Amino acid sequence: MTTWKPEPNPDEEAFEAIKAAIDKAGPDIKMILNSGEFYGINPRTANLALVNRFFTKYPEYADRAFLSVKGGTREDSLEADASEANLRRSVDTINEHLGGAKRMDLFECARVDPKIPIEEIITTLAKLVKEGKFDHIGMSECSAATLRRAHKVHPIAAVEIEVSLWAYEEETKKVIATAEELGITVIAYSPLGHGLLTGTMSLDMVDKDDWRRHLDRFQEDSIKHNLEIVEAIATIARRKGISSAQLSIAWVSSRGAHVIPIPGSSNVSRTKENLNAAGIELSTKDLEEIDNLLASVEVKGTRGSSQMNPHLWG
Repeated sequence: MTTWKPEPNPDEEAFEAIKAAIDKAGPDIKMILNSGEFYGINPRTANLALVNRFFTKYPEYADRAFLSVKGGTREDSLEADASEANLRRSVDTINEHLGGAKRMDLFECARVDPKIPIEEIITTLAKLVKEGKFDHIGMSECSAATLRRAHKVHPIAAVEIEVSLWAYEEETKKVIATAEELGITVIAYSPLGHGLLTGTMSLDMVDKDDWRRHLDRFQEDSIKHNLEIVEAIATIARRKGISSAQLSIAWVSSRGAHVIPIPGSSNVSRTKENLNAAGIELSTKDLEEIDNLLASVEVKGTRGSSQMNPHLWG
């Protein structure tokens, strides 16, 4: 994500990638754009400002995009705070930075606040929907049981969880199944394993200040092992005449018609490559081969870090 880098990409480079994604969807389908109140280094609202600048410059794209925004953390940290006062502050901050250039279609708490019952959290968000602050309620990094409880209070439009060839835990499968049962869209983030599953990067290419350096799977002792999986995936992709990124995205899409992968890219050529994965179908034989690979080579390291892991699957 360009605004989470020490030196963000130039606006026009990011804008061309956004335009390419929306154009690929066509006039009758809205492209999901994913942002967050804290998706920036300095300031933390840098991504919202980027979204504002894009839709201010290209207002004709506003109705062709579905904007999902994460929030619900404290103003000065990433700690979840789903109190009514903070949720209202978070939503108002987001809308202020969007500046009316694009309406927030969906709001989701970035993590489930363990201090407040999910029923109370969703009741607060439903109140904000009624007030016209945004249109739909989403959830992020929640368990299947929590998703079911939340949906009883107010319809949940989408649940955002990490899904990839190396992030497919038992709870991932449960959330996907529960979402299908309840008619909820699954927004699958990091389908490319934070870039490593593309087969085009190594640890040396990740800046020392990059947030991925904190992830277990990006530690030196883990990444060497995990590259074996990347190389095996690349072999399958080459045989099919597609890129590793396209194979990874197509695999995520194969988890169900309600599962929508959202690979992040601020590079227009990468964006187009990723979008072309939508037309790739994996055969039963392909899926069996990939399943056998994943069963035979265990991913080393958790998908988060010692600080992040307690806040996953709330």
